[in-house]
Amino acid sequence: MKTIYPVIITETKDPKFTYLVYVPDFDVLTQGENLEDAIFMAEDVISLVGVDYQDDGKELPVPSKPKDIDIEAVSPWHDEDIVSNPDDIVSEVIVFVSVDFDEYRKMLDNRSVRRNVSLPAWLNRAAETAGVNVSAILQSALKAHLNLIE
Repeated sequence: MKTIYPVIITETKDPKFTYLVYVPDFDVLTQGENLEDAIFMAEDVISLVGVDYQDDGKELPVPSKPKDIDIEAVSPWHDEDIVSNPDDIVSEVIVFVSVDFDEYRKMLDNRSVRRNVSLPAWLNRAAETAGVNVSAILQSALKAHLNLIE
C-alpha cells in the first residue's frame, strides 16, 4: 500500500545536525547528513512506524494536507532544547515522501535473524564433520513442520 506523507525538513547551520526531519502525521523525528539522506531517513522512519502501527492494530494516520501544516507551530526544531539558537535554522520546507508499507514489511519479514539453538555436542560435531549447513536444515525442517513448504 503506497502512501505519500508530508515531512518537514529543516536545514541548520549546525554541522552535527545539518538536516532535521519531522513527520507530523506520526510525530516522529529523524535527521540526515544531506538532503538525500534526510529524505531516505524519513521514508525509513515512516515505514517502520507504520508497520508497527499495523502490528499493534492501530489505524495509519491519514496524510495531512500541506495547507493544513503550520511549519513553525508544529516543527519541534523551534524548541530551544533541540536547536539552541533559532538563527541556526537556515530554511524549512515541506516535502512529500512516498512509502510502501507492504514492501517494507516484506523486506523486514525476509531479513535473516539470529537464533541460538542448543544441540548436543556429538550432533554438532557430526554436522561439522559432514559439512552440513545447520541453518539451512533447520529452516527446511521448520517449514516442513509448519506446512510452509513452497
